[in-house]
Amino acid sequence: MPKTAFVTGATGFVGLNLVEELLAQGWRVIALHRAGSDLKYLRRLPAARAVGDIIDAPSVRRAMPEGVDAVFHVAGDTSLGPKHDAEQDRVNVDGTRNVVGAALERRARRFVHTSCISAYGLQRGRIDERTAQLGRISPVNYERSKFLAEEAVRAGLARGLDAVILNPAGIIGCYDTRNYAQLVTLAASGRLSSVPPGSLSFCHAREVARAHIAAVTRGRTGENYFLGGADASFLELVREIGTALGRRVPARATPAWVLRALGALGALHAAITGQPPALTPATASMMSRNMSCDCGKAVHELGFKTVPLADMVADCVRWLAAERLLPGVESPGSNP
Repeated sequence: MPKTAFVTGATGFVGLNLVEELLAQGWRVIALHRAGSDLKYLRRLPAARAVGDIIDAPSVRRAMPEGVDAVFHVAGDTSLGPKHDAEQDRVNVDGTRNVVGAALERRARRFVHTSCISAYGLQRGRIDERTAQLGRISPVNYERSKFLAEEAVRAGLARGLDAVILNPAGIIGCYDTRNYAQLVTLAASGRLSSVPPGSLSFCHAREVARAHIAAVTRGRTGENYFLGGADASFLELVREIGTALGRRVPARATPAWVLRALGALGALHAAITGQPPALTPATASMMSRNMSCDCGKAVHELGFKTVPLADMVADCVRWLAAERLLPGVESPGSNP
C-alpha cells in the first residue's frame, strides 16, 4: 500500500520537484493548486490534483484526506515588493496556520514545512540551526513572514503536530523559471549587465526534494534542517552559467553601494509610477550580503547530498533549453 502525500505549492519550482520525486519513490500524491494556477508542468506528472487555496482554510480541509501519511507545506510567496507585504503575510503566515490547522484536524501523521534560511534574517557569515533567528526584526517582509510561518508551525507542535522544518538556501535546478533561472535567461540573451556582490550557499532542487521525503522518517520532531552545500559568490554563479551556456558574462560584480542606490531609486520610481520596481531595497540588501550555511546536520540525519555548483547549473540550463525557454540555446539531443 503506497503512502499518501498532500503537497501544497505543487505547481511551483520546489513543489514540482517534490511531486516528481515522491512519485518516483512510489508515493501517491495529492497536489493542491488554486483554481487559476498554471498546470502546464503539473499535468505531466501522474499526481491526483485538488483545487484549494491555503488562504481559504475550508478548502484545505476539504482537500486533505484523513490520516494522510505526510503533509508537505511548500506553498509560499517569495515577492520582495514593498506594496505586496499584506498579501505575502496572508499567504506565508495565515496560509501556514490554515495548513497546520487542517493537518491537526485531519490527523496527519507527519508535517514537513518548507521554510528557508531567510527566516533567520539578514545574517552575515556562516550560520547553522543554532544561530539566533532574526527574521522577526528583519526590515525585509519576506524574511519576517517566513519566520512567522515557522512560529505557526511551532504553535502546531505545541498542539501535537509532528512537524519538521527545512531551511533551504539558494535552490537551483529543473522547473525554475523565476528564481536563479532569471540569471540564466538574461545571460543567454546577452542582457545580463550586472552581477550582485554578495554570496550564498546553493543546493540542488532534486536533493532538496529528496531531503523533504527523508524528513518524513528521519527528521526529528520540531527540528530545523539547513540545506545548502555549494558556497559561492553570485559572480562565481554567473561564471558557471556563462560556462554552461557558452556565453560571455560580466567579469566583475556591481559594488554593494551601487546596488543599494539602485534599489532606493527603484522604490522611488515605483512610488511615483505605481509600477513594480526592477530592483527593490529588500532585494539589494539580500543580494549584497555574504552568508553561507552549514548543512552538516541535514547531511548526517537526513542523508542530504550536496551537489557541485556547476552540476546544478548545468541541470537548470538543460531543462530551460529543453523547454525552449532559452533563445538561441539548443536543447540536448536537438538537431543543429
